[in-house]
Amino acid sequence: MLKPEQLSLGRQLDLVFRELEDELSCLSSGTVFVQIRNNTIGKFGIRHLPLEGRNGEICSQDKGLTPVQYSSFRLMALESLKYKRRWTHGEISYEFTVRQSILAVDAILESNYNMANLMIRYPRHTYPDLASEVY
Repeated sequence: MLKPEQLSLGRQLDLVFRELEDELSCLSSGTVFVQIRNNTIGKFGIRHLPLEGRNGEICSQDKGLTPVQYSSFRLMALESLKYKRRWTHGEISYEFTVRQSILAVDAILESNYNMANLMIRYPRHTYPDLASEVY
């Protein structure tokens, strides 16, 4: 059995989109997110935009992404990985909406770093003048 860390990030993202395909077919807007740790996707899902309510009832979504829009969305998400640089921990969010049958997608790449890792990489003797500074 393959482990997620044995797959490229692109292949993992492709699997995420295949898992979310049914849900995306019912939505015309929202945010798909993937949380990344050590270049491995852990948690992922969709943040739905608010459901509309009128006269005490929640209105159901009439339609979601078409198969062509879904395919285009998946390809744009995979293409966005080209803009990820050197970081291994973070989150990528894909805000999407369909207006007048046109799919719009904005990708937001968030890198996360850990100060404890920097302290290991740059021990105190590397920067002795920093230890004496007061901010």
